[in-house]
Amino acid sequence: MSGDARTLIAKAANDVVAQVPALAPLKIVIDVQLQGRGDLQVFRLEMPQAEVTKDVATDAKIHLAMRREEFNRLVEEASIPAWRKAFETGSVKASGVEQYMKLITQVIDKQQSRAQLKRASH
Repeated sequence: MSGDARTLIAKAANDVVAQVPALAPLKIVIDVQLQGRGDLQVFRLEMPQAEVTKDVATDAKIHLAMRREEFNRLVEEASIPAWRKAFETGSVKASGVEQYMKLITQVIDKQQSRAQLKRASH
């Protein structure tokens, strides 16, 4: 899947919030860097409205960096486990304010635990 990066970033953010609704009220600015063939695209993602601008996010609390091909794959797959694996393998790198990083990780962990319990009970 290729297309306008701003649209794809907004779609990825909305997909994550749809799968983890507890993240919906989180007000945060995220710096997204997509490394392409010989260029680097920098975007500012403002949550919760998923407003994306092609700008340096000097007020960002979290910085994400990844290859454009990996980003396209993750947007197409649109699953939290795929994103988690990308972070764990290092194909997506995250840095920033530790409290935000821990909060987001805990919220996602709890959501996935609930989802696994629902599947196990059926």
